[in-house]
Amino acid sequence: MQAATKTIVLTGQPLSFSTLERIGSGEHSTVVSDLAMDRVRSARTVITDRIALGLPVYGANTGVGSMKDKLWTAGDLDQFNASLVKAHHFGTGPLFSSSVVRKAMAIRVNTALGGHTGCSVELVNAFLALLEHDVVPAVHRHGSIGCADIGLMGQVASVLTGVGKAFYGGELLDASEALIRAGITPFGMQPRDALAALSVNATAYAAAAEVIREAASGVRVLMVTGLMSSLALGASADPWRVAATLGTRGEALVGSWLYGQSDMVDWPLPTAIHDPLSLRMTAQVFGAAADTLVVAAERLLDATYLSDDNPVVLGGQVHSSGASLPLTTTLYIETAQIAFSHVARNVLNRCVLLSNGVRRNLPINLVAPGEVASGLGPLMKLAVELYMRVQSNAVPLSAQSIVVAGGLEEEATFLPLIVERMEAQVRDLCQMGAIEALLSAQAVDLLGDKPQATAKLAYDRVRDISPMYLQDRPLSEEIEALRRAFSCPDLRRSFVSAAPMPEFDDFFALAI
Repeated sequence: MQAATKTIVLTGQPLSFSTLERIGSGEHSTVVSDLAMDRVRSARTVITDRIALGLPVYGANTGVGSMKDKLWTAGDLDQFNASLVKAHHFGTGPLFSSSVVRKAMAIRVNTALGGHTGCSVELVNAFLALLEHDVVPAVHRHGSIGCADIGLMGQVASVLTGVGKAFYGGELLDASEALIRAGITPFGMQPRDALAALSVNATAYAAAAEVIREAASGVRVLMVTGLMSSLALGASADPWRVAATLGTRGEALVGSWLYGQSDMVDWPLPTAIHDPLSLRMTAQVFGAAADTLVVAAERLLDATYLSDDNPVVLGGQVHSSGASLPLTTTLYIETAQIAFSHVARNVLNRCVLLSNGVRRNLPINLVAPGEVASGLGPLMKLAVELYMRVQSNAVPLSAQSIVVAGGLEEEATFLPLIVERMEAQVRDLCQMGAIEALLSAQAVDLLGDKPQATAKLAYDRVRDISPMYLQDRPLSEEIEALRRAFSCPDLRRSFVSAAPMPEFDDFFALAI
């Protein structure tokens, strides 16, 4: 039974976030179903028969890009396919995590299992061998315009052949040495295999899967810090009940969670009959973010099984394809980025309300009575800067014009760059949440409140790191420590366990 739970069977069906996380961990064996492999063989036969007749197959016996009309002879095919991989090993910049690269290889395999790629069974097995022996190609992040990650997946494909760099046993090695240590024979690219190994969006999809899940985790943590600050400010919980009943899907989901949490604690009497929008609209803001994240994630999971190859095999024929443009997925991710800017503004507004004092007779800058201090008011400068960082990364990139390869590739999405910007947004949002938690903890102490349920978990985590602010002190290290704490999977799991939101949590596998 234990062995069965450690084996992941790829079938060519959509991958879930739970499955992707298990693949990314490197702790599970990945295999392919027999039926799926039969589809690979059938598509391969179509490709080999066409090549045997001397007919052109893009990127198999012809050049690519501007050299698409160059038809290679049978004697040139081995050299061409080997060279094609080397020509696309040009990535630069920082490396993707091993988790992302493992997921990318699994996505490439899974999208081939639909029977439309035309690659060899041996190529599928070569990818599976890297996963099985945990040889993880070193993939630099920069090198894709978001229309097939050729410069990124080219680094993975090169490792299959023993070229490039790879991690094995935690050590960065020449690919040839990594394969020797793992007992893997370098793979010889057959016609169609080279382009099938590198001309897909698997790396961007894998990175997007990680950041979307991190964003969902961040939203769940920020819901707790928002609840904590609303408690300290004496906000009315009535609008949350209204959202739970009358709101859209996301608003109802978040409103129900917020109202349910407020009903579990000793909630203070509202300090105003009509709260500021930043308090009244919390369910709307977070509900919109949850909605856009779920939709973006659904489109992304579609991409984990649908072939984005060019060309593709359909009905026994080879067709040119435009599926390498991941525009639908990209547009929904960009929409989620815009939603994050609204979340950031909502968090900032609550932080300002806390630091301004007045509500529930809180002192300005949350200065403790009788203390000579500037208090936590100056911290708003950092909160505003973080908000602007999130906001600046919300500007869409996908419609930028570009012309390369003789005008053949004038469409692009820049999905890998968009993913990088989303990572920055999530990081900055988590720091804003940590600041909100710090301010809320200070307000709670000044008021003498006794936090309960999830608010207590957040309060205790703050106080584990940062004591009550009495006299002015440097805060940089504390804020960094708080950011790490409120980005930690352990804290998120504790929030999810104490106050679940199953529809959201289970979809994004936030309990693991």
